[in-house]
Amino acid sequence: MTTARPIDYETIFQHAPVGMCISENRVIQSSNHTLDAMFGYARGALDGQSFQVLYPTMDEFLRTGDRIVPIMNAKGVYSDERIMRRASGELFWCHVSGRALDPQQPLGAGVWTFEDVSAKRPVSAALTPREREIAAFLVEGRTSKAIARETSLSPRTVEMHRAKLMKKFQASTSSELVNKLMGVSR
Repeated sequence: MTTARPIDYETIFQHAPVGMCISENRVIQSSNHTLDAMFGYARGALDGQSFQVLYPTMDEFLRTGDRIVPIMNAKGVYSDERIMRRASGELFWCHVSGRALDPQQPLGAGVWTFEDVSAKRPVSAALTPREREIAAFLVEGRTSKAIARETSLSPRTVEMHRAKLMKKFQASTSSELVNKLMGVSR
């Protein structure tokens, strides 16, 4: 008869195959080895840091925070794909998911996972912060009207950003743009 080994949650957390962290009020309280390596930081260097260090700009950090709250209030979880920034300054696509420990405090204590999806979706054009935001929504399949509502922009402004993205990615249709944003060859 074998006895069950106690589960070592700290070892599981540290060696998970995805980047993970515990946060409170958008400050990383504890990160795992995978998260540190993914973003190019020394072990433990992210602990105590604002999530802002992982974003290309302060504006993107603030806009994402504004977007998270109503979704977490409605669903209890948040998930998206967005362009993030490594310690070296390199930009990359990242799938981010999170859950608040207390549903009444969406940005309070929470558990977040990060998956580097840059192998499938390279960042291949110099984009403005707003273009990165619009690109992330396009990859999710959102319409210009839906993006406009989410970003408090007019649909015409969203279309202008989409047109700039199409030019930068040399895409002749919206579906070709999305494929190029996703790193799909045609």
